[in-house]
Amino acid sequence: MDVPALVPADQIGAIATWINATFQSFDYKILEFYHNLHEGAMGGFFDFFNKYFTRLGDGGIFVLAIGLILLLFKRSRKIGMGMIGGVVIGALFTNVAIKNVVARPRPYVTNETFQSWWLAVGHGLESEYSFPSGHTTSVAAAMWPVFLNCKKKVSWLVFLFVITIGATRNYIMVHFPSDILGGIIVGSLAGILAYLIVKALYDKVFIKGKLGNVIMTKDIRDLFKKKNAA
Repeated sequence: MDVPALVPADQIGAIATWINATFQSFDYKILEFYHNLHEGAMGGFFDFFNKYFTRLGDGGIFVLAIGLILLLFKRSRKIGMGMIGGVVIGALFTNVAIKNVVARPRPYVTNETFQSWWLAVGHGLESEYSFPSGHTTSVAAAMWPVFLNCKKKVSWLVFLFVITIGATRNYIMVHFPSDILGGIIVGSLAGILAYLIVKALYDKVFIKGKLGNVIMTKDIRDLFKKKNAA
């Protein structure tokens, strides 16, 4: 594996430098905890689990796919629209704006200790900037519409998915824990915004006219009912 050169401190921007200094102890202790898990007796299991589970957050593709499936059913269509909207808004916030403005390097190019921990896990290089976590942003953005549209006694469980995705990013040493916090905040804002937009569309637009009739009433199961009736 190619080992990237460390980024000199004087080449890190002001915002990223402030985040590094403010969360230095917090980030170090949590990453140390995950490194100790890797070094422990269960390290092989954790390596395998985190390596593959983290892929569920790649590009928001997994949650987008779920959102698209939910669009096929009228009872879950509002949730599906919210999930897709949340991921898109979160990506715009994160990848188009915040990452490039903050320009925070990955842990493994800012510190020799973090680099050695990253090498120990054996994960490959990721894109240049670290803050906030795009994986966590997309998953949080998708889960908020689910939470807000479903029964709260059960739907809060979706946030365990968010936390687990964030934990995998820390375990493989490609994000600081503060990147995960940033992703949760940005993703939450994106998800809530998407929920409010979809709710407004349903209340003000989709309930009227032919387009609204299609969106509100059509269900993929109707296709199978017609075939069975024939």
